[in-house]
Amino acid sequence: MIKLRENCKYDLMTVTSMGVRITPVDRQPVHVSNTYKMFATSAESNVLNISASLGLRTKVLTKFVADNPIASFIKAELRRRNIEFEGKDIPTGNPWGYRHQFNIADSGYGVRAAVVTNDRAGEVGRTLSADDFDLDRIFGEEGCRILHLTGLVAALSEDATKCCLEVVRKAKQYGTVISFDMNYRASFWEGREEELRKSFSEIASLADIMLGNEEDFQLALGIKGPEAGGKDIEAKIDGFKGMIKNVKEAYPNAQVFATTLREALSANRNLWGALMLVGDEWYYEPQREIDILDRIGGGDGFAGGALYAILQGMSPEKWVQFGWACGALVPTMLEDYAYPVSEKQVWNIYAGNARVVR
Repeated sequence: MIKLRENCKYDLMTVTSMGVRITPVDRQPVHVSNTYKMFATSAESNVLNISASLGLRTKVLTKFVADNPIASFIKAELRRRNIEFEGKDIPTGNPWGYRHQFNIADSGYGVRAAVVTNDRAGEVGRTLSADDFDLDRIFGEEGCRILHLTGLVAALSEDATKCCLEVVRKAKQYGTVISFDMNYRASFWEGREEELRKSFSEIASLADIMLGNEEDFQLALGIKGPEAGGKDIEAKIDGFKGMIKNVKEAYPNAQVFATTLREALSANRNLWGALMLVGDEWYYEPQREIDILDRIGGGDGFAGGALYAILQGMSPEKWVQFGWACGALVPTMLEDYAYPVSEKQVWNIYAGNARVVR
């Protein structure tokens, strides 16, 4: 069982590169749209949002562009979401200097899939450095119960990779539980495969909680899985279980492994399930049909829900249940993060209770 540090100022923290997502209104595709909604976003801060919404204390370690309206928008949105932040403001430099990333994504509709386009040129988060933060104060004096990290920020640049490694080492030194979502992206790894494999392996060796699908573990860590046995759900589950057996042998520090099980019936309807190993016990949430308003962020919702359940001292069976329900909540909202109003709302989602609340 995971042992959380006590008497900490923060419950959940992450290292991230904040940006904005712009989404066409009325579920239209990007190439024909001229009206958009804008949200502050990052995979890592989206994981924090569930705990922040339900009253736990959270914080992002990040970096901003100084005197920049997009940076001001992001800071205001983080405050609104009850997420604290710490990080340096650095000058843009020139018209080709630093800025915050843009994630341009439509929601898809019916047989037309959602399409995501990332514009990360000049991203300020690529300059992240552990020297930006007083890590002994943050993890030693103030304390944090869980640090969550993803492979997106860990592979963002050589500087960001080094920053993530140093932050994880320091957090582990002070007894913080480490959560690592592999989130392998081939475009991030191009030309850096050897370096990143070594860095990801070190982070994985310090992680207590590891998240990702079978491909993430194979490509990010070089762990061989069993031969593919088909594409049906039973084969996927058997494949993941076989993979995790090999991962556990290579990384014995980890106590929790989890993945989501998703199949797109259409852009408006998915099958959604989850699988989690805690110690030697498997917990399985069979796929159920869920309705989709906006597809993006379900996996981060699952991770955030599971981490909240761990922080609240729920039983392992409820970790995967709460994670499943938060992951199912995200695509009912236009944002790419879950914003539960209460634990009761989440448990109603898990129970399939969509009756009007009066």
